[in-house]
Amino acid sequence: MKMKRVAKHTTAATLAAALLVGGGYQTFAKGNDSKDFNNSYGISHITRDNMVKIPQQQNSDQFKVPAFDESTIKNIASAKGKNASGNTIDLDVWDSWPLQNADGTVATYHGYQIVFALAGDPKDSNDTSVYLFYKKAGDKSIDSWKNAGRVFKDSDKFVPNDPHLKNQTQEWSGSGTLTKDGKVRLFYTDYSGKQYGKQTLTTAQVNMSQPNDNTLKVDGVEDYKSIFDGDGKIYQTVQQFIDEGGYDTGDNHTLRDPHYIEDNGHKYLVFEANTGTEDGYQGEDSLYNRAYYGGNNPFFQSEKKKLLEGSNKEKASLANGALGIIELNDDYTLKKVMKPLITSNTVTDEIERANIFKKDGKWYLFTDSRGSKMTIDGIGQDDVYMLGYVSNTLTGKYKPLNDTGLVLHMDLDPNDKTFTYSHFAVPQTKGDNVVITSYMTNRGFYEDNHSTFAPSFLVNIDGSKTSVVKDRVLEQGQLTVDED
Repeated sequence: MKMKRVAKHTTAATLAAALLVGGGYQTFAKGNDSKDFNNSYGISHITRDNMVKIPQQQNSDQFKVPAFDESTIKNIASAKGKNASGNTIDLDVWDSWPLQNADGTVATYHGYQIVFALAGDPKDSNDTSVYLFYKKAGDKSIDSWKNAGRVFKDSDKFVPNDPHLKNQTQEWSGSGTLTKDGKVRLFYTDYSGKQYGKQTLTTAQVNMSQPNDNTLKVDGVEDYKSIFDGDGKIYQTVQQFIDEGGYDTGDNHTLRDPHYIEDNGHKYLVFEANTGTEDGYQGEDSLYNRAYYGGNNPFFQSEKKKLLEGSNKEKASLANGALGIIELNDDYTLKKVMKPLITSNTVTDEIERANIFKKDGKWYLFTDSRGSKMTIDGIGQDDVYMLGYVSNTLTGKYKPLNDTGLVLHMDLDPNDKTFTYSHFAVPQTKGDNVVITSYMTNRGFYEDNHSTFAPSFLVNIDGSKTSVVKDRVLEQGQLTVDED
């Protein structure tokens, strides 16, 4: 997107005038460069001013992911599947998410807690499918998790008249909700390696049965359909990504991790995406937008100069991550495309695992990101973060928790068996603590140690402040705690 340029004869009065552009007010920033402008597009932003302060914060115990004893970590015993040859193998299990009620708390389905998780052959990085694990609600041990197998059969995707499902090659992360009529509804990401990494937000009803008191069974899916794959204006499409040069430019494309919520009787999906042409697109022009920097004008000018003259210039110009939102009809089809809740222009192209819930009248929005994808001095390749934001309303304005947005930090070598990622905040029915789940051990790194549910732990939320609760490491995969 080409921003409006200022002609050489433009007067100072004109420079000061506010222009309504893309739904947000644009003004030309006072500074040394006539290309400077200030346009929020009516959206909250993860600013550079926030992010540059994180390296000074992240070593505090308030934010540190607890250290785990490697010797106590177990594989998920029930995590077994078939490889391409049809042989039974132990699976890697990584990104996971619980079946939740509409308010985000963990649902109980016929006495069971259910977790959906990505799993696959440790020796085949393309083998990525959604599996369903379950355990009795009162059990906590990792050994109590049973495996109901894959949610989808390979043939399920051949849905008549659906334009996207037939091209699916992998199943990526999402969310699950227990509907008012007691049905299990799954949202996930249809990934197509046939279409340059195209990603489509997708849903299905998962039919379940209970053959006996100790077993849940997947009986197939129905109402299986695509929902959203971008509109180009608010959220980048894969074709725009291709037209911009695709992966060869160092760019990234995201439209994934649909997270279901309800508010005042309305249904929504919050998801990871990249901005489109009308809400702050990628490109060198974005480096001149003060709204992405925050702070005062001297900071803006100094930080902009570092970007324009430094090694991060191209990476920052391509960075246009977003946590987007769409409204759904009652039948879970697309009703309305809405502006992102927050974007990370110039900071990073990838803010993953959109996660949002309401607590004490405020909306809490979380996302995971990797330092290796960022353009911030002092943030390194091994840094892993959960960032968090709070708002009085669902659609914002979102302000950073802990002044910068930092909620969790982890910087282990990815080869470490206790390396964790995909941190996910699970709200509880009472108390001010949320349970943090994640996976441990990167897939395919070890013959005997597979990617598995990491030990859960607690984070306390107190208004706009959070802190890791000391000495409260839970069982691997634990979802709930009893709090007074």
